[in-house]
Amino acid sequence: MRVRRTPEVCVVNPRKGFFMRGKARESILRVLLNNPNEGLSKYRVAKLAGCSFPWALEVLNELQKKKLVKNTKVLNYKKLIEYWRKIHKKPTFWQYSVRDPFELLKKTSLDYALTTYAAENLVQKYLFLHRVDVYINENDFKKWHKLLTKEGLVGGGNLRLIKETDKVFYKSFEVKGLKVVSLPQLIVDLFVEGAMCVEAMLLKEWEKHVR
Repeated sequence: MRVRRTPEVCVVNPRKGFFMRGKARESILRVLLNNPNEGLSKYRVAKLAGCSFPWALEVLNELQKKKLVKNTKVLNYKKLIEYWRKIHKKPTFWQYSVRDPFELLKKTSLDYALTTYAAENLVQKYLFLHRVDVYINENDFKKWHKLLTKEGLVGGGNLRLIKETDKVFYKSFEVKGLKVVSLPQLIVDLFVEGAMCVEAMLLKEWEKHVR
């Protein structure tokens, strides 16, 4: 007796694919803005961004048409930051109430990077520190939730977790024992947050640095 097998159907979620391409595009911008004068090879940009070489080529060609880059060298740093801001959306976050967020972060072995107010306060100390925003590896969310519910409470608190790919930690650095996102990432996050004057101050200092 012959058995007829039902052919397997591969279901592709177009929204997920679009979402992941958006993440890869941001990773490419993050690499370029952290290495504006180095003239990395296109293959190297793709590798650092964690995306396919064809997708990196497509993004780089688009940026070159906009005269924001030439090959992989940044031509207009400020306009490239603005381009990133336009395609970047406010992230979804999870709130917790923790007695001493900084002490908890110093003790954890989990990957993280501070952004917005807490990061700016460590780097520049201009904004009032009224909230701690933390990027975490999306694969570690359950571990973070377990840690924070053990140390504090869920909801409406002083600490916000933002799930991201591990590429968000690219060129992050340490200040006073705390990990901070790269300055281009911080500038964009402040832009999206609405802290325009602080973004401008940071951008001015960063432009001096990259020159």
